Amino acid sequence: MQKNPFGKLETPVSRLGFGAMGLGGVFGQYGEKELIRSVLNCLEQGVNFIDTARNYGESERILGLALREWTGEKPFIASKIQSRGPGNLGWGQPIPIETAYPKGWLRESTEISLKLLGVETIDVMQLHQYWPQWDRVDYWMEELLQLKQEGKIRGIGISLPDQRHDLGLSLVQSGKIDSVQTVFHLFDPLPLDCLVPFCAENQVAVIARCILDEGGLTGFLQEDTPFEEGDFRKSYFDYLPRSIYIERVNRLKEAFIPRYADSLAELAIRFVLQHPGVTTAISSMHVMKYADENIAAAGKPPLPEDVFEDIRRHYRWVRNFYETKYWA
Repeated sequence: MQKNPFGKLETPVSRLGFGAMGLGGVFGQYGEKELIRSVLNCLEQGVNFIDTARNYGESERILGLALREWTGEKPFIASKIQSRGPGNLGWGQPIPIETAYPKGWLRESTEISLKLLGVETIDVMQLHQYWPQWDRVDYWMEELLQLKQEGKIRGIGISLPDQRHDLGLSLVQSGKIDSVQTVFHLFDPLPLDCLVPFCAENQVAVIARCILDEGGLTGFLQEDTPFEEGDFRKSYFDYLPRSIYIERVNRLKEAFIPRYADSLAELAIRFVLQHPGVTTAISSMHVMKYADENIAAAGKPPLPEDVFEDIRRHYRWVRNFYETKYWA
């Protein structure tokens, strides 16, 4: 597995990372032993970057159990501080920093994560959401810097709340953070326009998430695809008629599969990994069959540059439907 240095921390991390949201049951229910084995399977194949969060249900606890079984080199662990804000973390619109992360909560949440994960240090701790308005106050950054000084975290990161990739530009340039996590996939290549170059200039690692668009870019979605109760995708894919999404996916298949990739998922992964400014790209790999396919895709050579640019320029379809009830 190819590795990149993680920004200023310089620790080599695998270009494909294990996104641990699926360990919390949001993509369907799986047995605990099966989930632990899925983590170990990826570690055995050279995936050494794992991204989790306090807000991912049982994810940190299950990951901690897997780490206790793992006898190899310690992987790079990224987690996120759970917001104390209302509802679904306040996605879609800003909430006050005092509501999202009141004084003392960043330390309390970090201590819970350390205990659940069974580690002494978390490599990078991220705010699960970040709004630039929060830069008007200092206490939250001071708390994170104190945790870093105490050795409880090694680095500080932010996770952008949605597809507005420019929200983090000012903080990236401040020199205070080590990483930015953002949505980036075939339909949404906009991070390449500003965010990724800004991060490269400032030695800030880029963590690409939703690289398969919650699985839509695997081609699995059909008009009658069922979802279990509690599965996040039940609402994600029904903000607009499924036929619209399926038609967009079919365009990609017709243009590029199998000429340039064996599957749509492979095309999507290779597209996201094409740019050297993307430090690591995380995918939900709690299902071993799909994890093995993703890892194999990450080992394929880069796409031809003209194909990459064709997708970037002509197939973008940026959507931001958090908390949307209607489509037009």
